[in-house]
Amino acid sequence: MPLNRRQFTRQSAVAGAGLALTGVVGALATAPEALASDEPEAQGAGRGEGHGHALGYGPLVADPKGVLALPAGFSYRVVTHSGVTRLESGELTPSNHDGTAAFPGPRGATYLVNNHELYGPRSNWPHPVPLTEGLVYDATAPGGCTVVEVHRDGTVAEWVALAGTSTNCAGGSTAWGTWLTGEENSDLAGVNGMTKDHGYIFEVDPYDRDANLDPKPIKAFGRFDHEAVVIDPKRGHAYLTEDAALPFGLLFRWVPPKGFEHGRGKLRTLADDAGVLQAFKCTDSGGRFVADLSQATRIGTVLGVDWVDVPDRDARTVPIRKQFADSAITRGCKLEGMWWADGGAYVVSSFARTEWSPGPSHDGQVWFYDPRRRTLTLKVMFGVNETPGEDGAFDGPDNITVSPHGGIVIAEDGRGLQHLFGATDSGRTYPIARNELNDAEFTGVCFSPDGGTLFANIQEPGILLAITGPWRRQPRR
Repeated sequence: MPLNRRQFTRQSAVAGAGLALTGVVGALATAPEALASDEPEAQGAGRGEGHGHALGYGPLVADPKGVLALPAGFSYRVVTHSGVTRLESGELTPSNHDGTAAFPGPRGATYLVNNHELYGPRSNWPHPVPLTEGLVYDATAPGGCTVVEVHRDGTVAEWVALAGTSTNCAGGSTAWGTWLTGEENSDLAGVNGMTKDHGYIFEVDPYDRDANLDPKPIKAFGRFDHEAVVIDPKRGHAYLTEDAALPFGLLFRWVPPKGFEHGRGKLRTLADDAGVLQAFKCTDSGGRFVADLSQATRIGTVLGVDWVDVPDRDARTVPIRKQFADSAITRGCKLEGMWWADGGAYVVSSFARTEWSPGPSHDGQVWFYDPRRRTLTLKVMFGVNETPGEDGAFDGPDNITVSPHGGIVIAEDGRGLQHLFGATDSGRTYPIARNELNDAEFTGVCFSPDGGTLFANIQEPGILLAITGPWRRQPRR
């Protein structure tokens, strides 16, 4: 039976200690009790790296400006604001900020590639991504990406890197310094006013503007409602999540063709049918088929993973997730954020249930896929949040990043209050920020290359924020 919130708290402290790898996180409880502990290390009596400090940074302090509550000693500044700040061209910053990645720029600057999750006809939106000449895929679509250059003195420049795409949600950075943006919408030409097919991954280069001219979808990665994508830098495989329902989406793996080598601009050279696109199929420790990830209710559950070839990756007549019998693949409700670290991929399943019913709150899971062992391990689990109006009762995992200060940081897309929050290796949680502007989700959570600034978005209307403060190594336990 699923654990209740108090059982999560008790068991995560035990399970996390035995499950943490060299990596990031062991187990997680959503109960407010997870914010505090009477263990010596949590009170600053521990020894070793990360010990000697209390967990987290203390309670959140209300913001007199009504934007972002932060712990004492922390501050934020608005980097871009839809309809307020302007691009280099003089046009207003587009709205609905989503997936974001940070790259080192010249002379200490940071380049941020910022998705704009805009769906349907352009006329639906007061601030779509401007149709910059040479950077447009489909002139009827409102989404795309901008690059935001943040200088050390605080000055900001922003320009369009991709326009005319639809519902640019998450994505992922590459080891060669580019951003892969995914369309979480698979409208064909002629649907919702589109003139081209959608549902693809595009590559954006923050360093070379000319490299973004004449946008080309990476059709080899499949056409579906994309969320996140990560690249295994050792093997060259791409892993992709699908946020879909009726039926639920899949975790995909793309295997490059023999002899292919990744690098700047190389994905553009792929044939539409290059490599092999596959969907995952999981079995439990007894070899029994696992139809849905929500069947796992215990922290530390390890599933074996096989990969099944996709029959028709461009899916013009039948969506990929409907091309399989339910017994052929494993599904997950709202597969969303991913982050590559510790030799594998951290994967978010935003709901941990078999039915599509948002209900009173998000539950959810975070898994770790180990490509060497071909295993999927349940590292983080959320119970139903019974107090969505309180700090500390977190739910709705969505975007995720690995923190240079230990553990992970999760952007919340749940019920009630919306937070950025951290989790230690053993799974104890602590708040980092609270949205005081509205009830919109946080997105695009990522650290600057030097680890000193945490960037995140309030998705609506679209505000990119830079958070700084006395970051420190968090306790491992």
